[in-house]
Amino acid sequence: MELQQLRYVVAVAETNSFTRAAQRCLVVQSALSHQIARLERELGARLFERTSRRVRLTPAGAAFLPAARQCLDAAERAAAEVAAAVGEVRGRLTVGVISTVAAVDVPRALRAFRERHPHVRVGVRAGRSEELVEQVARGTLDVAFLGLPPTARPQGVASRELARDRLVALVAPDHPLAAESWVDLRRLASEPFVDLPAGSAGRAESDEAFAAAGLDREVAYEVTTAYLTARLVEQGLGVALVPSAHAPQLTGVVPIEVRDAPVRVEHVAWSRDGRTPAATAFLDVIGVPPEPDGLRPRARDRIAGPAPG
Repeated sequence: MELQQLRYVVAVAETNSFTRAAQRCLVVQSALSHQIARLERELGARLFERTSRRVRLTPAGAAFLPAARQCLDAAERAAAEVAAAVGEVRGRLTVGVISTVAAVDVPRALRAFRERHPHVRVGVRAGRSEELVEQVARGTLDVAFLGLPPTARPQGVASRELARDRLVALVAPDHPLAAESWVDLRRLASEPFVDLPAGSAGRAESDEAFAAAGLDREVAYEVTTAYLTARLVEQGLGVALVPSAHAPQLTGVVPIEVRDAPVRVEHVAWSRDGRTPAATAFLDVIGVPPEPDGLRPRARDRIAGPAPG
């Protein structure tokens, strides 16, 4: 069994096509097909069902695919570790971000990282905090930026707290509250809300604050991005709560201080099984110390502030 054969299997599984897989792997289709057929003979099972119209995994192929990916990841990490041992960072870096990350200017940090380590392949995935934590734990993300209530900690991963921030209210420019210098949760509770989906970590920040105050509210619109939140608020469809550090990036809305505002804590997380060389190098860019018991990082000393709007 050869690594190249595993790469071919993964490519066919992801493209559902021997032709497209061969194009991705920069080989002729006959060579790719030959190597997969050779692997199937070695395994004693067919990995793909082939018809004139489509290609799909067999049950044996579906069972084989996760292990094939793990082998390729392990080989890539081994090569990266060797490169790191001689002073060069290689491999890949996949970073997960929430839409309201503010403690670190992620685009700026990625640019600084690329300038220092041009041989690393970099990718970014956006998502909700709880989704990103799961992906870090599975190893599909190397680093993730999260926003959680102060009562929560990232589970199943290693992490550092980056910053704490109070939420502010967003209202439309013509909303009766737009001229106020501050508001409290009781007044906001009478308004329809735009918020993250129920069960998400970001939603919990607000839900816990209203529950602690003994207040009920109506969440009329559940969305997953800060941009759409601001657009719905701008049209007067509801109000919202967002981190104060992120609010300046949102146009067409008016931020208002909330006297009894919820707190949001930003964390950076990585695998508790250990950092890859690329993850270690990226965390160094944002100021996270390499020692497991290091002091709280001073991210703002290096690559700080809200990302460009």
